[in-house]
Amino acid sequence: MKVPANNLLRHYNEHQEEYEAKALEILRSGNYVLGKEVDAFERDFARYITTDYCVGLGNCLDALWLSFRILGIGLGDEVIVPGNTYIASVMGITINDATPVFVEPDAYHSIDADKIEAKITAKTKAILVVHLYGQSCEMDKIVALCDKYKLKLVEDCAQSHGGTYKGKQTGSFGDIGCFSFYPSKNLGAFGDGGAITTNSEALAKEFRMFRFYGSEKRYYNKVVGTNSRLDELQAGLLNVKLNYLDALNADRQRVCDAYLKNISNPVITLPKVRRDTQNVWHQFVITTPYRDEFMKYLEEQGIGSIIHYPIPPHLSEAYAYLNMAKGSLPITECLADEILSLPLFYGMTDPELEAVINAVNAFVPRVMEKRL
Repeated sequence: MKVPANNLLRHYNEHQEEYEAKALEILRSGNYVLGKEVDAFERDFARYITTDYCVGLGNCLDALWLSFRILGIGLGDEVIVPGNTYIASVMGITINDATPVFVEPDAYHSIDADKIEAKITAKTKAILVVHLYGQSCEMDKIVALCDKYKLKLVEDCAQSHGGTYKGKQTGSFGDIGCFSFYPSKNLGAFGDGGAITTNSEALAKEFRMFRFYGSEKRYYNKVVGTNSRLDELQAGLLNVKLNYLDALNADRQRVCDAYLKNISNPVITLPKVRRDTQNVWHQFVITTPYRDEFMKYLEEQGIGSIIHYPIPPHLSEAYAYLNMAKGSLPITECLADEILSLPLFYGMTDPELEAVINAVNAFVPRVMEKRL
């Protein structure tokens, strides 16, 4: 049996008529930019995240770099960021000419809250947390550090729609929460999309100005802004999907519970779940020192898999100017060599789950085969 790494059609097919009716309604409305659909989604998503405001944007990278721009963080400033993350998290900092200061991950692959304070200097202006793979960071410790040192707190929630820490939604802890609605996300659009959440009326107003060329009133530009607007079509479709987000997350939990219960290969390390969190399982990421061999083996068995992510940001060509040599973040680098995401999508069937679990459990590295 072939099992893809992801399948976005299962949910769409189940609610096809509803999505297509909404799309047709918007197409026939003649209003495609910053209309009632965006207003409705911003209202409903803010309510879901339990913040006062949401501002729809073109994508999550825009949400990130605009956050630091609007917070006044730039050249000469430092922002603490996890070493183990997607490179867009770091780009949000460096687009503003600020300097990323990397912190190694904890046992949950998130920024290690106990290692942050040692990285804080007089130049530190903010902490960027990333709720990687759908699991919240240790937010009580991080919020306390921000309060102690008067730092801004930005949350990268691109993978944690609906995730919580001690009952509180990710995206509601910091000054700003940044969300992606890329199609593969737990709350995915049918194209690009993003948003920020905040409890600050002033910040929300700034984002609305910056996303529209820096103008509060058309053709009257207060600042050099950008063009980053969540369009009406995506907003309308997202508001349909928002009604199903909890069910989508629950189904991912079903799949991951089966993996956690039934995968028992000694060369495969399963992900850990932090206490007091509701993990929404954007990815199910295992580690193994035989990753490349294991990935090829799964492909031969018809099982899809993806590496999230093969090159840590500090070693990418884009950040060669930081002069961080290989070995400077050993935990992050080890993860980059060993992580692999197993198939995870809405509507996985029992036979598909069984195929993945059986294939994983049957894997024996060549070096061990020789010993046998």
